[in-house]
Amino acid sequence: MNIIFMGPPGAGKGTQAERIVEYYNIPHISTGDAFRAAMKQGTPLGIEAKRYVDQGLLVPDEITIGIVRERLQEQDCEPGFLLDGFPRTISQAEALSGIVQAMNRKIDFCIDLLVDRNLLLARLTGRRICKSCGATYHVMFNSPKEEGICDKCSGELYQRSDDTEEKVGTRLDEYLNKTAPLLDYYRTKGILRQVNGEQDIDVVSANIQSVLRGLTE
Repeated sequence: MNIIFMGPPGAGKGTQAERIVEYYNIPHISTGDAFRAAMKQGTPLGIEAKRYVDQGLLVPDEITIGIVRERLQEQDCEPGFLLDGFPRTISQAEALSGIVQAMNRKIDFCIDLLVDRNLLLARLTGRRICKSCGATYHVMFNSPKEEGICDKCSGELYQRSDDTEEKVGTRLDEYLNKTAPLLDYYRTKGILRQVNGEQDIDVVSANIQSVLRGLTE
């Protein structure tokens, strides 16, 4: 099973992806995680990606496509994979099509999570991360017991530089301008399925499972 998760930043793709890959035993391929790892290591690719991430912009195709191509060729992707955060542009989608065709495979579903813009702003600007252990909190939906202090390790919580309202707004605008046209791209291929991402997490998961069971049962 080869799946793409779509939706704007803050739609819950990562949370839902974790549940799907655990159930189907396929790897969760998040380009965001790959970018952050490369930036932390200071690789040439990471340095280039950081220039865009720091401005709240999407990372260019030439950087992203190479990461995905190499990742899909790894052995753990043989049973299938779930792509989270890729593709984000038509050119990336066309490149992905070429990659999977070369592997004699296809994308089975593109699942799009729908969430209102105002709710996305509230979700993203309220995120706080522990400097010590990396635990994630939210000032509205998952606040720590003591403000600014991690429940797990008592580390200091901080707001990521790209989680400010201005930069979040830029990211959402970038998504609408460059990524939303992918909905039509995958709709014409007959594999787009849209799910209301504003519902309870368990309800969203159940709705996604109902889509995937149409393929697996």
